Amino acid sequence: MSKKRSRIANPEPFSPFTSDSVSYKRRSKPPKHHQLQQRLVPSAVSSKILNEALIQQKEIQLEEDKNDAQNNGIVFSQVDDPKNSIRDEEEDLDYFKGFSESEIQSGQHDFEDKIDEEDEKLLEAFFSKDDRPHHTLADIIVEKIKEKDAQVSSGAQAMPKLDDSIVELYKGVGKLLSKYTSGKVPKAFKHIPSMQLWEEVLYLTEPEKWSPNAMYQTTRIFASNLGVKKVERFYKFVLLPRVREDIRKNKRLHFALYQSLKKALYKPAAFNKGILLPLCESNTCSLREAVIVGSIIEKNSIPPLHSSVALLKLAELEYCGTTSYFIKLLIEKKYALPYRVLDALVAHFMKFHEDSRAMPVIWHQSLLAFAQRYKNELTKEDKANLNTLVDRQRHKLVTPEILRELNNSRNRGDKEDDLMSILTPISTVTKPIQEDRFDIPDVPMEED
Repeated sequence: MSKKRSRIANPEPFSPFTSDSVSYKRRSKPPKHHQLQQRLVPSAVSSKILNEALIQQKEIQLEEDKNDAQNNGIVFSQVDDPKNSIRDEEEDLDYFKGFSESEIQSGQHDFEDKIDEEDEKLLEAFFSKDDRPHHTLADIIVEKIKEKDAQVSSGAQAMPKLDDSIVELYKGVGKLLSKYTSGKVPKAFKHIPSMQLWEEVLYLTEPEKWSPNAMYQTTRIFASNLGVKKVERFYKFVLLPRVREDIRKNKRLHFALYQSLKKALYKPAAFNKGILLPLCESNTCSLREAVIVGSIIEKNSIPPLHSSVALLKLAELEYCGTTSYFIKLLIEKKYALPYRVLDALVAHFMKFHEDSRAMPVIWHQSLLAFAQRYKNELTKEDKANLNTLVDRQRHKLVTPEILRELNNSRNRGDKEDDLMSILTPISTVTKPIQEDRFDIPDVPMEED
């Protein structure tokens, strides 16, 4: 007994050169009752607790910020929920970590391999001669100020005026955004989507001077927190002019601005009305712009309903040359289109029946894509009209393919059996071969 007590009282010192079998046996023993009571909370449960605590803390901070903002004169809209204006700041910090510093600072998206100089010159013949400057947010604010002055002179109720402290605050935010590369966005800027006068406050930050990375973060915040009508205006008057200006100056698009376009597709209706259609309506969309913006449409999924509406609107627009490129991209998504959209596309192509200009290759390619995908959904009359069209507008390589697709397909409403009767004449139909199993030919055998 004395030896055992001495061992317990005077344990042997730890040596790294001795075997750890003793310590292993001690660890392998089942835990005692008091040790079970002191077990730590699992990491999954603790992370949920921390997330809930963080959400509650943000809500408390949001209420305090809202009260302070209202005391300083900021007007919040009754429709928009200010809670939606606070995004997870960890995503702001982590987004640009997936890319190298050179890609973030000076990364460009280049599509030189898809752009042919001869095609670009040919498409310029379809541009509008009236090269009007694109409307920007500054133009919209100036128009509003003029309307406000007219209302004041006529005795009507004028728009509320922002406090000087708010004006100074957001001008300072604009200076920060002009130098922004990565990290947290100023908290005051995240409140803009929930303001009633959000356009006026946004104008104070001077969006034309933002860095490309700041434009991405703004697009990300606004696409998530603004309604479709409001975010459409942001796309049309802030994002689109900036993208076009960057392409015009650099002959390519900055990486962060390309990501901004990609994030803008989060609301496809606003993307169509704020970027795609205004770009085509300007009648000055270059092939380079069409290829870059079109790559967003090509690489990402768009709901079929929004694609149908976009095709319908593009078919009704005044032709710009690059419009055919967007039509081709949407057709190649192979969505089931309503008959109204198909009829509008047929009418769009038939506009050029009497056109004396040589149509660009992309026009013929878009017609070929339309014939390949929807040949069985066209009426007999539509196919006859398209046949006369390609007789006048011919391309030595594409036109034969269009005719082959149109003339070897069934019409709208026909069944697949009707197509077989068209392709195979009755005289050439043969009966199945009946073999006689007893009629076996002689097989020569080798002699031994």
